Amino acid sequence: MNVLTTARLTRSIGSLTLIADISVEVQRGEVLAVVGPSGSGKSSFLRLLNRLDEPTSGSVFLENVDYQQIPPRELRRQVGMVTQRAFLFPGTVAQNVSFGPRQGGEEISQSRVDELLTRVGLAGYATRDVTNLSGGEAQRVSLARALANSPIVLLLDEPTSALDDQAKAGVESLIHDIIAETHLTCVIVTHDTAQAARMATRVMVLDRGHMTRIGAVSEVLHA
Repeated sequence: MNVLTTARLTRSIGSLTLIADISVEVQRGEVLAVVGPSGSGKSSFLRLLNRLDEPTSGSVFLENVDYQQIPPRELRRQVGMVTQRAFLFPGTVAQNVSFGPRQGGEEISQSRVDELLTRVGLAGYATRDVTNLSGGEAQRVSLARALANSPIVLLLDEPTSALDDQAKAGVESLIHDIIAETHLTCVIVTHDTAQAARMATRVMVLDRGHMTRIGAVSEVLHA
């Protein structure tokens, strides 16, 4: 089943085309990696998928529903995002993890917070202040916060590129395991083709906003 579909998705600013006429289908449980040179439009494409940016033309369908029919706040709970740097809110780890459900009028239980923190390798961190976290720990909290909304799709924008090698390996392994365990549909932007090969089932190549190739990892990255 197609969970996420883009239909001739395009974004332009003045005469500059950031994303040009991209149509792609992402199946349930699939991990699609988006690769390409710097400035190719990878992050611009990702931001269109949950309306952080608005398309100039075309649209995105979430489980066959045009996402422009979904209120943006609700859409961003269903299509979660983890960015390159963890933008955490002042306060405790637990307050950050419970933020999304509370925005939707749902009180998340302490046991659910603890379960999510255990899943991301941060058991016992609920009462810690976020200012005292390392980069790798903060990124794990960001992931737990996204998962707290039970997203249909998870967007990952260079999720390990700001981390040192040890933290990068740990966070990448964690994301890989969570996706495998939950069969979560995922779109990951990365400049690291080795990471794309380790994590993805398919790869899409962008160049100056155009999709130039899409296919299995073995076809696109190892050809």
